[in-house]
Amino acid sequence: MNLLTDGKRGSEQAARVAGRFVRWAIVLSAVFLVTNIAAQAQSCSNVPFVNTLMPQPAQLATAPGCLNIDSTFSVASVGYRDSRLDGATERMLDRLSHIAGVPHHLAISKDAAASLVIDVKGQGSAVPTLEDDESYVLSVTNDHARLEANTVVGAMRGMETFLQLVQVRGGSGFAVPGVVIHDQPRFRWRGLMIDTGRHFEPVAVIERTLDGMAAVKLNVFHWHLTEDQGFRIESREFPKLQGMGSDGLYYTQEQAREVIAYAAARGIRVVPEFDMPGHTTSWLVGYPEMGSAPGPYEVQRTFGVHDAAFDPTRESTYKFLDEFIGEMAELFPDAYMHLGGDESNGKQWRANPEIQRFMKEHNIATTQALQTYFSQRVEKLLEKHHKHMVGWDEVLQPNLPKDVVVQSWRGTHYLADAARQGNQGILSAPYYLDHMTSTAQMYLADPLPDGEQLTQEQASLVLGGEACMWGEHVVPRTIDSRIWPRTAAIAERFWSPASVNNVDDMYRRLAVMSLRLEAMGLTHISGPQAGLRQLAGSEDDGALRTLASVLQPVDFGERYREQRTSQLTPMNLLVDSVRPDPPMRHELETLVDGFLADSPRHEKNRAELTAIFHQWVAAGPGAEAIADRSPLLADARPRAGELSALGRIGLDAVSYLSAGKRPPAGWAAKSSGALTSDKKREGLVDFVVLGPLQKLVDAVGKAR
Repeated sequence: MNLLTDGKRGSEQAARVAGRFVRWAIVLSAVFLVTNIAAQAQSCSNVPFVNTLMPQPAQLATAPGCLNIDSTFSVASVGYRDSRLDGATERMLDRLSHIAGVPHHLAISKDAAASLVIDVKGQGSAVPTLEDDESYVLSVTNDHARLEANTVVGAMRGMETFLQLVQVRGGSGFAVPGVVIHDQPRFRWRGLMIDTGRHFEPVAVIERTLDGMAAVKLNVFHWHLTEDQGFRIESREFPKLQGMGSDGLYYTQEQAREVIAYAAARGIRVVPEFDMPGHTTSWLVGYPEMGSAPGPYEVQRTFGVHDAAFDPTRESTYKFLDEFIGEMAELFPDAYMHLGGDESNGKQWRANPEIQRFMKEHNIATTQALQTYFSQRVEKLLEKHHKHMVGWDEVLQPNLPKDVVVQSWRGTHYLADAARQGNQGILSAPYYLDHMTSTAQMYLADPLPDGEQLTQEQASLVLGGEACMWGEHVVPRTIDSRIWPRTAAIAERFWSPASVNNVDDMYRRLAVMSLRLEAMGLTHISGPQAGLRQLAGSEDDGALRTLASVLQPVDFGERYREQRTSQLTPMNLLVDSVRPDPPMRHELETLVDGFLADSPRHEKNRAELTAIFHQWVAAGPGAEAIADRSPLLADARPRAGELSALGRIGLDAVSYLSAGKRPPAGWAAKSSGALTSDKKREGLVDFVVLGPLQKLVDAVGKAR
């Protein structure tokens, strides 16, 4: 079988779609936008395959025929069946109803002649585990589809693929084209971490995120529950933890069980994180006796690394943690528990005479060695409660127990060092969503990077990776736009073969996947649009939307340095309503590259570029006017004026190149100077279109 990508026509059309997310109605018609380019015939037998799958399957081949999706569609479950499988099937049918209009509440039969037959061999794990078999086989031929899986979770993964295969049948209906797919993930651990300690996220946000994760076949929700800024989980054994350390913003144990069940129903594990020995201020507000300094302690409002740390020399600390871990072990069924271990600066340990005396008596030379002592003691507590420990890469020391899983956040070499030492690991270093890294950069970052020269046995210890959404600068209204759709591309890196690495094709398919995710209830498109309307004070925000389409937020560090953000900082500026790696960035790159290099596309791309640049020129004054009447846009107002100038540079360059004319003396140098000036960070937002514009200016200069 061959791994397929579709042709040039699909790539060109969907690239244009990527830049034109304009209103909610587009979401429900995403499939039309992608497949009308290839499906003009009325007969189901003539529906060609247009690949918009994300993640890409391990093996995929086209097959004759297709399956109509209409009022006659039926589904049957003929093998193992339980409530979890029925629930997943019903959710699939509900989404199919929205996509293609099949009847709601379609009954699940046992009829082997049904349109879609689901055949599952067995339950698999009742609670999702690292060892779950997620493989499936999906075949679609003329008027029939069959989904086979060894486990319920495997069937869930196949259902997501089936939904992504639905496309327009010649404008007169919907169909699934003939395919044969054999699929399984490349990595077993494919996660997303959400930090709810710094900014609390309601259960509704968590659950819609889990829906998105399931759609792209992620299988681990890493729930970061404690931080200096908040203790977010109810403890009935130690009620002052959430009572004094959360500002009243925490998850009850019933809510936690709801989230765990919601995730399990979608084949997703929930791995809780309770950070220690540092990042523990919120613990010590109610229980200062565990601290390395006398206190009193208050919930921290500022971000960064704080001095508060557990006292690792007191037996009472381990007695407390034993009881707490035991309580959480009963609440969270997953075999893994994350205990942090990062960014403990050791200041309180060095300043405490009793701790220094303990270190001398036990031949512990450094605070790093003292943290290792702490990690070893806590790992034994986890073992007692039948849990495996996960820790950030600071826990990696030569004598680290082999049972500990190392999560690498400071660089890929930590993951490789852990594997060489015999520890399992997961990679997060390239996948920090708050760094505003482009989708392409994260997509090309592999959990098994070149150059580390691991043996096959060592490579097998790399379990996979996690994208990380830290919470300093996200609130419920903005978090979706920081996670999605970029995380869908990361999910493909974790699931698909390493050879699936075509960036242009990824962006083509990501444009469609983004619309699917919004249709499921995520708000990464509509949320920023609502923010722009609020900033504009009007529904007439077209000029501001045009400006926002070419901007993205500065990364976490730059925003923190410039704004000195804290937990109390409102997240209501333009930076909060623009999207990381907006579609216009790749769209403009593609148009410029085609215009400069591909003669057949020269005229078409010239027309599109000209239209875009005219839009920028026209939008500049309107965006300035909006900024003049909106105090929250004051810092970003200069960007509005720069937008028109960028449009004029683009128009001039395209005109000179199209006509073969030389520009006025000094034009290229002046334009390059303007682009360089626009790279300066202002208003906490960066232009994402300067690179392609510089290519045009350079091309004009070379043509002289």
